[in-house]
Amino acid sequence: MPDAMTAGATGRIGNVAPPDPAWRTRVVMTLLAAVVLWPMLVASEFKPWTLFDAQSLRATGMFLAGFVPPAHSREFLLIALEATWQTVAMASAGMTLALLGAIPMTLIVTERLSVSRLGSGRMDRLPLLLRQATRWLLILLRSVPELVWALLFVRVIGLGPTAGVLAIALTYCGMLGKVYAEILESSDAHATDTLLKNGCGRLAALLYGALPEAASELVSYTVYRWECAIRGSVVMGFVGAGGLGQRLDESMKMLAGGEVSTMLIIFVLLVAGADLVSKLLRRRLA
Repeated sequence: MPDAMTAGATGRIGNVAPPDPAWRTRVVMTLLAAVVLWPMLVASEFKPWTLFDAQSLRATGMFLAGFVPPAHSREFLLIALEATWQTVAMASAGMTLALLGAIPMTLIVTERLSVSRLGSGRMDRLPLLLRQATRWLLILLRSVPELVWALLFVRVIGLGPTAGVLAIALTYCGMLGKVYAEILESSDAHATDTLLKNGCGRLAALLYGALPEAASELVSYTVYRWECAIRGSVVMGFVGAGGLGQRLDESMKMLAGGEVSTMLIIFVLLVAGADLVSKLLRRRLA
């Protein structure tokens, strides 16, 4: 027995470890990624070393030094809170309009909710054409970034939060409709098929069949999109859509670092609050 153990130990120490059988694949994929990524870095003029240039470091230090202490005067805090409320209201109103458009289109594009496919397993021609047209409409809506929509609406209706609300509504309608349909398609189809076969309509099949299966994921994604809408509202403020972004733009142009610091803190708290809401809702639905 000791001889066998000694022989086994000697064999493991003396023998060279077997080579990794996938090393060629890893090397090829790494080289391929480098070949593909390098032209993209050149085309985008990506030069991160300029951040460490002496002039850049000096400008960064001077800019960040102005962040301390954050602005905390009563007058400025009231202005910041009003702008924050406007930002949240813009995001919430835009998300509400987006939901009003996304839910009906989700009913149309979700093949699992189709009554015509139950018999032959394939959709009829007219429902299929309607589904494809709606799918392309969703593609069109989400293809144009909300910032571009905001620029267009600012030109049409002028400065103010209305442009931001409409921009969020259009872009997020396309996003929500697409992702909602994918979530419903990937959920368990047994309850939905049973309801449809027993004469229920698409809306009833959605509410009592597909929705209970996917409620947690749908709520989580919706709250995440609301969080993204808050961030988008801030960005759209830079093009005249009002809210916290417009105040942030004004403070940066005046080089008021303390005001910028305060508004960044408010922005972080907004995102943290949205994350807390998402966690509470998921816990209630679990």
